[in-house]
Amino acid sequence: MLQIKDLKLIHDKDFRTLIDGLTFTVNPGDKIVIIGEEGEGKSTLLKWIYNPAMIDDYAKAEGECITKGEKIAYLPQELAHEDKGKTVYEFMQEEHLFNELNPAELAKICKDVGLELDFIYSDRLMGTLSGGEKIKVQFARILSGRPSMLLLDEPSNDIDIDTLEWLEDYIAKSQLGILFVSHDETLIERTANRVIHIEQLNHKTKPRHTVANIPYRDYVAERLHGFELQEQQSKWEHRQQRIAEEKWRRIYQRVEHEQNVISRGDPAGGRLLKKKMHSVKSQGRRLEKQKENLTEAPQFEREINIMFDYTPEIYGGKTVLDMNIPELYAPQSDRLLSKDIRLEVRGSDKVCIIGKNGAGKTTLIKMIKEELEHRKDISMAYMPQNYEELMDANKTPMQFLEKDGSKEERVMINNRLASLRFTPDDMVRKIGYLSGGQRAKLMLLSLTISGADVLILDEPTRNFSPLSGPVIRGMLAGFPGAIISISHDRKFIDEVATKVYELTPKGLKYGQGK
Repeated sequence: MLQIKDLKLIHDKDFRTLIDGLTFTVNPGDKIVIIGEEGEGKSTLLKWIYNPAMIDDYAKAEGECITKGEKIAYLPQELAHEDKGKTVYEFMQEEHLFNELNPAELAKICKDVGLELDFIYSDRLMGTLSGGEKIKVQFARILSGRPSMLLLDEPSNDIDIDTLEWLEDYIAKSQLGILFVSHDETLIERTANRVIHIEQLNHKTKPRHTVANIPYRDYVAERLHGFELQEQQSKWEHRQQRIAEEKWRRIYQRVEHEQNVISRGDPAGGRLLKKKMHSVKSQGRRLEKQKENLTEAPQFEREINIMFDYTPEIYGGKTVLDMNIPELYAPQSDRLLSKDIRLEVRGSDKVCIIGKNGAGKTTLIKMIKEELEHRKDISMAYMPQNYEELMDANKTPMQFLEKDGSKEERVMINNRLASLRFTPDDMVRKIGYLSGGQRAKLMLLSLTISGADVLILDEPTRNFSPLSGPVIRGMLAGFPGAIISISHDRKFIDEVATKVYELTPKGLKYGQGK
């Protein structure tokens, strides 16, 4: 059993309290997902539980972490830079219990994670593995240490749909206690039996958390239903309060008027009115006190607000792309990835390209981008998987987004950033210090003001919280222009794509969209 008691996390850079008073327990078999918007302390929480020293350079923590003999294993959001140059075998040996396992134990671990036994003795460099291979090797190493509890930080990032389904199956069937962060709504819906929701209210000045011992779908439904009931109750109580206060004001004004006009020759009447006014004032004080106990309107993080501020100038039958690629090679390599690739995109098509990790999807979409950016009859905007391709880490969000530097443009950008829950401090902070989710919002915002007819998107939803996901998908599905994308997000594929193609060694295989 793992117990967290009265945890408080404070961010050093802006002294913002991320979490205050969080208490929960993880038992064997628990599958607890941590949800919340970008930059609100989810990864920091996992790091602190695993090793408090991991957050020393940017955050402070108060509270207790009681492990009671549990052996906790941690899967980081990204493979450490120093591990990328190690062979798979060298990486596995970093777990000191690896060499103590017998062949049967190793075979079971490999079977559980979906790897051939020979793979863990491979001399392939970790940095050259596909996303799915990396995640499985990391799982194999942490399981070699015989953990009793797992902390998983975005295990669903950068893996193909087959690996996602393996990951879902593994988490769902595991008897270990698992505490995880993920942006993949489908994975969360299919695995999480408990939810920890971290929020920042009042422009990120007031932290709030909820620990719900129910599955994710039930939590979302009950949360919304609870807010609706609370809002109805709040409106009714405040309406009754206003009615009572208006009635009180009429009585007060009448008694006050009677006091002003009563004859001085009627001292008994004057004394009676004085007592009556005293009673009225007492009633007013009770009404004022009663306000403190009224049900408040529900407080919650509002949905992000993002939309395109233009209409693409593209008609339904226009040929956006008509591309033939005889052979597709890996970058700076003679390794053939695919051949006989044919792709045609027209009008407002929403095309999604899927495929296994390492199939060449990003290589293909970059070729499509290069093809379209030279076109004179259409305009194109691009959102890469690696935001650093387009973002200067030393610029602020304003500097990244502005084009002419006019006052009107700066006001517009400030308003747009605020609608995406950027605080004034976030707006002037260098991009290099923003979270991955905040950088994703910047990239998406740049698309909405680009004026582009065609959007080229490489994993556009990978860094958005499950709470923001529906807004992003709805906005992209309603885009009047064309979209050519890569995604492993099954909800994105279902709700946005009108055409789905799988990239295989023999070209693009047509599937189905919505």
